[in-house]
Amino acid sequence: MSRVCHFLGKKTVSGNTIARRGKAKYLGGVGKKTTGVTKRKFKSNVQKVRAVIDGKVCRIRASAKAIRMGLVVKPMKRDYNPENV
Repeated sequence: MSRVCHFLGKKTVSGNTIARRGKAKYLGGVGKKTTGVTKRKFKSNVQKVRAVIDGKVCRIRASAKAIRMGLVVKPMKRDYNPENV
């Protein structure tokens, strides 16, 4: 399964990491120099959660932001008591 949020559609995006050396001009140096640029991935914080969707409980992948925003409706707790079996 892909790392995509069910509610917000957040997913992995790519970018660059830039390696620099030198001292910044405002600190009295001659300026920062780029020594290398490599690709990297920004991964979304996606969790597997049990949620109620269309009246049914199912496992979905939701981002932590969607959970904090309250978009995920969690199911009721089970009323399980092993003594009554």
